[in-house]
Parts: sequence; C-alpha cells; structure tokens
Amino acid sequence: MTKEVLPYQVKAEVNLNSSGYDGIVYVTHSPPESVDHPEPLKKAIQGLAKIDDEAKELGAVVEVALPARRIVYSPTGKINKEYHDIDDEAKEIGAVVEVALPARRLVYSPTGKINKEYHDVRSFSEAAGRGIKRALKAGVKSPLLVLTSHERFKQSEVVTLLGALEALYVPIQFREDVPSKSIKVKELGVWSKDFTKTQEFVNLAKILESGRYVARDIGGGDPERMAPPRVEEYVKEIFAGSPIKIEVISDQNKLDKEYPLFSAVDRAARVIERHRGRIIYLTYEPAGPVTETLFLVGKGVTYDTGGADIKAGGVMAGMSRDKCGSAAVAGFMKVISALKPKDVKVVAAMSMVRNSIGENCYVADEVITSRSQARVRIGNTDAEGRMVMADVLCYMKELAAGSVNPHLLTIATLTGHAVLTVGSGFSILMDNGPAREVDNSRKLRAAAEEYGDMIEISTIRREDMAFHKGKSEGDDVHQSNNLPSSRTSRGHQSPAGFLILASGLDKHSLDSSNPLKYTHIDIAASAGDLPNEPTGAPVIGLVAHFLQGRF
Repeated sequence: MTKEVLPYQVKAEVNLNSSGYDGIVYVTHSPPESVDHPEPLKKAIQGLAKIDDEAKELGAVVEVALPARRIVYSPTGKINKEYHDIDDEAKEIGAVVEVALPARRLVYSPTGKINKEYHDVRSFSEAAGRGIKRALKAGVKSPLLVLTSHERFKQSEVVTLLGALEALYVPIQFREDVPSKSIKVKELGVWSKDFTKTQEFVNLAKILESGRYVARDIGGGDPERMAPPRVEEYVKEIFAGSPIKIEVISDQNKLDKEYPLFSAVDRAARVIERHRGRIIYLTYEPAGPVTETLFLVGKGVTYDTGGADIKAGGVMAGMSRDKCGSAAVAGFMKVISALKPKDVKVVAAMSMVRNSIGENCYVADEVITSRSQARVRIGNTDAEGRMVMADVLCYMKELAAGSVNPHLLTIATLTGHAVLTVGSGFSILMDNGPAREVDNSRKLRAAAEEYGDMIEISTIRREDMAFHKGKSEGDDVHQSNNLPSSRTSRGHQSPAGFLILASGLDKHSLDSSNPLKYTHIDIAASAGDLPNEPTGAPVIGLVAHFLQGRF
C-alpha cells in the first residue's frame, strides 16, 4: 500500500452541524449581502454587509451558533459601498461581529474583487490559505472548510481545498526536530452542498497534495537533510509498498562511464561520503496496454556553490532550492503511485548531486565527451544544472526511441533569467518541434491553470541552438558563456538548446525519421524561494495535462 504522507485526516462532511470541529472556514466569491450563502451561515455573513465596509475584501471573525464554534469566511466578491458604512479597514485587517449560531465565531477571509480579464482561480487558493492561517491564529485545531463553486472556474472547489492544505504544511526538518509542532491541525473537515462531489474533491485534493508534500519535503530540506544519499533514503521510504520501482546509480565507475557530464559536477562532492551524487530512477509500469510513455528528468542540485566559478557577493544563499526539479519529479511520481493510470508508463530520473568547490572540482575549459559522444567544452561551472541532466536525458532518449508515444521532459530551477522574464510564481514551458506540432505547451498551460498552477510559454529558436554550437575546432557543444543567465540574451531559452545538442535530441527533430517530443520546463520562478516554502510546482500542472481524464 502506498505510504500516506498527510499527517492529519481530511474528510468530507454531510452537513455543517457535524461535531468535532472548533471552527469553520468559509471561502466564497459571493459578497456578504448575497443570498447564496449556506443557510446556517447566511445571517452571520449578511450581517457583515451592515456593519463592515471592508469585510468584502479583508474578512472578519464572526460569532456563530454551530457546534464548530468558529467560522472562517473567505469571499472574493465585489465591494458595493451601498452596504458598507462602518469599518474602512476590515478589508485589510478583518473584523468581529456577533451572529446567532452555536459555533460562536466566523473568520472571514476574502480575496477582493475578481477582474474577469486578469484574475484567475488562484483567488480561491489564496483566500483559503489566508482563512486557514487566520483560524489557526484564533486557536482552531479542527477546522471545517466550506467550499463554493464558481461558474467561471470549474475547479474552484479543489483549488480552494488545495490552498487550505498548502497552509497546513509543516517543513520536514521542523517536523523531525520539534515533533510536538509537526502538525497544525488534528483534522480538516470539508463541506459543500453536494456530499458526493465533496468526497470527490477531497479524494483528488489529497492525492494532488501528497505530490506537492513530497516535492516540498525534498525541495525544502537543507543541504545536509536532503543531501543525495538522504534523498535516496527518503524516496525509498515514501515509495515503499507502492507500484514504483526504484533503481539508484551511485557507483563512481558507472557514473564516470555512462554519465560523464553528471560525473564532472559530482567530482568535488564525491570525496565527502555524505555528499556523493547519485541518479535515482523511478519507474511505473501500467496494468493495461500503454498508450503514452513519459520520461522525466529533474535537476537535483542539493547545494550550488557555483563550483570553481563560485557564487560570490552573497548570492549563494538559497541554493539549497536548486533541487526542486528533482523534487517535482518525485512529487509527480507520488501522484502516479496513487492514481495508478492504466495506460501511461512513466520513467522518471532524479539527478541528485552537490556542486561543490574543491581541489577535485571541474573547471572551465575542460572538454568532456558526453554519453551521446558530443564533445562538450565547459565555459562556466555554475551552469551545472544542464550538465547533470544532459546524460540522463540522453539515456531517456535511448529508451524513448522504442517506446509507445514517448514524451521527454526536463524540469529544473535552471536560470535567473526565467525569474526576470515572467516574475515569481510562473513556470516556463519550451517545446521542441515535435512537441510543438501537437500543441503541447498550450494544452499543458490550459490544463494546469485550471488548478492554479501558473505557466508561461517560450520558444526554442535557431539562436539558442547556435549559441551552444562548438566554437573551437573539435568541439561539438559549448556548455555556457561566463555571464549569469540574467545578463545573457535569451538566457532561459538557450539552455534548452544545450540539452538538445548534448543529449543528441537534435537527431530526433521534425526532420528526422524518428522525431521525439521534448519539453523543457524552467521552474526557477515558480519553485519557491527562501524564506517561503517550496510550492511543489509544476506537479499539479503535469498531472492535470498528462493524466487528463484519468482521475
């Protein structure tokens, strides 16, 4: 049986009078004066319209009369000044009002007006997160979450629940070091007007959150807690008893021979036993005939010093998050292990390595022959992410050549340029020609954004391929220039060109006899930076797209 990762119970409830809850979190797009609120809450919420000018945007704590004792109300609707004439600051700080329900309090946590042109379903997850956090501050230990539908956002209920679950996450090291604070709630109840649908929402959200939970654990662990050998231990524990087959390659001779680019990055770290790199393969074989085969490669740099081209001036801090690509791969496989799709085969790889500096580190000007037999000249040791994925991608390419409907993906916190391009919270997709032919990125973005996993699309151009063509006689591939990506033209697109050239995927373009779909995903802007927790992106988006219709 697949290991359960959520440390608290999440269950659907038949009605709002269910016992055992000490607070109710109500997330809705309806304004306080609306007649659409659930009947037991209607009087309490409508009362806000008479006394709180800003509650529609900021929320409030309301006394109610249900067994749960407290309610968190989190609306998104438009403010109508006709009904608000008392508290201009409730929109920012909340308010307290009295109502005639047994629960005695409601914490109202709105998102504000939703603009049809620019706003998206994240309004619901954000409102749910604020509502849960406000409830926790009020001392709630067993909240009951109330879901509402929205005609424009068909996944608003699931997204609301995911927002609540995200707010309940506790970092792995805090859980381990301070067990008394390892959980924030005893249980989370969930209610909507349709109990059958509520059960469906709960089941799906728990599965999706289990993937994000694993991704946050791996991505958020510090450089020692999630050093490569300990990531291996964690993965083996998480997938014990599941249908996921695990293979770990850590033998130095095998890495040197079969994954020479990876091995170059690992050279400095491997002299320290607890930092030795490894490649972790996770494979899922479906029960039925395969209709699609996915090959995922994640960048798992547990700490990035920059190597010989050291990160100076304080920019090294936060580089423990450079493993969030591999973390997302593990999170996706956690969802796969729960959903068990009958017709999709998945082979995933976590390239776990530490980019250390020392007397044995690789340096610029070295020429290394990759697994694909391309001669790669090193230009910058701080461009290690592409190095640790290229040989693994080459191996995946070899497997894909004989597979059913294959699609290869690389996932990485690869470039600062991505952050400058799209801003915080967005993954960037880049398709090669065969993937672009099937409109992959647009479809993936549409599916992902229904669940609030935000995506932008870039295009791999001839300039990106030319940038990485060998410059010296005998060189096939130029690894990088010696500038940060943020100061490099097409700084987030060109690494995809390197990965294509170094892995040999350029031999599988639209013009070839065996074209292979390939998508590169840069999650540098979406993975989550310290001091915030990792987001788990793009786990939900990948599930929404590649497993569409299978859950």
